[in-house]
Amino acid sequence: MARRKDPFLDQGYVREVRLRRSEVPDFSKYPFSIPAVGKLDALPLHPRLTFLVGENGSGKSTLVEAIAVAAGLNAEGGSKQIRFAHRPTESELCRHLTLVRGVRREKTGFFLRAETLFNVFTEMENAGSVPESPHLRSHGEAFIWLVSERFYPSGFYVLDEPESALSPQRQLVLLRHIHLLARDGAQFVIATHSPILMAYPCSTIYLLGPDGIRSIAYEETEHYSVTRAFLECPATMFKHLLAEEPEESGEPE
Repeated sequence: MARRKDPFLDQGYVREVRLRRSEVPDFSKYPFSIPAVGKLDALPLHPRLTFLVGENGSGKSTLVEAIAVAAGLNAEGGSKQIRFAHRPTESELCRHLTLVRGVRREKTGFFLRAETLFNVFTEMENAGSVPESPHLRSHGEAFIWLVSERFYPSGFYVLDEPESALSPQRQLVLLRHIHLLARDGAQFVIATHSPILMAYPCSTIYLLGPDGIRSIAYEETEHYSVTRAFLECPATMFKHLLAEEPEESGEPE
């Protein structure tokens, strides 16, 4: 029997992220001094998959962390039920964000950040919520296990640079899981540097930079252009990258 199409499936759990600008105490101080944060007003989210991309320090992790906390997820990673704080480092941004909800409400969710995944697995193990310790698996295998076994179509998921744990092949496996979940109702917000992940067609890509946040096509991202240029002609790239600086004569001008 064919599945019945949910008429609200394409609306997403969170339609938009808004910064309550009138409440911000000082735009010259972190995290509001980050251009992508300080210039934020309203950020519409794709009902399936929203990517946040940009250089290191552009505010991707700061923003996804704030979105996760505003959604009720644990700041150091995990679900609404997994609560721990080994070293709280979250910014005050979450206290000034409003998540504009859709008609549907998520039943579950998860904030997955690579640098605290070890602690999340330890908490799951201590709570007795897993049949065997995820620590017995490699980092990448445990990551894929978590997505395949603990992510459900009724969830809102925030991922911070998930590719750091995964080989290129495993990134494709992750994309397959994301596709199946999103197809059936899940919504994802992902900060990433991976040209493989952000190639997913049914998504919105936002570039965070000095001018704030703007929507960008996949082929216009630096991640795509640099990766393509390197793969098409690595010898040319290495010629420039490994060129020796001219030696200084040491003589005064």
